[in-house]
Amino acid sequence: MSNQPSNQIVVAGALISGSSLLVAQRDRPADLAGLWELPGGKVAAGETDEAALARELHEELGVAVSVGVRLGEDVALDPTTVLRAYLVTQTGGTLHPNDHRALRWITEAELDDLTWVPADRAWLGELRRALGG
Repeated sequence: MSNQPSNQIVVAGALISGSSLLVAQRDRPADLAGLWELPGGKVAAGETDEAALARELHEELGVAVSVGVRLGEDVALDPTTVLRAYLVTQTGGTLHPNDHRALRWITEAELDDLTWVPADRAWLGELRRALGG
């Protein structure tokens, strides 16, 4: 048995509509402000990845989503935190940047033009494929 603390999981949602992906511009912390990411947040104790992602996207964006398949591999943020992405589909609500500086729909051709949060760059290949590239 290991005495290691359990890892914190952070979930991110790749919200795709047609051939466009929703990206969110961070407002904080200072070292990430202005960078673009897939929106999401931390999984709470006892919460599934899917429930956490649906809750976070509702809080951050004002939308209801259905959570689909995993996207790519886990990305280690630090020794105890992993970032995990899922494809999501909007099922209700109206998009609003409650927690971000800006929201933007981008196409596959624009993926490389954004200044991404470093961790999210790991999924650019999978995002390109998901957008039909």
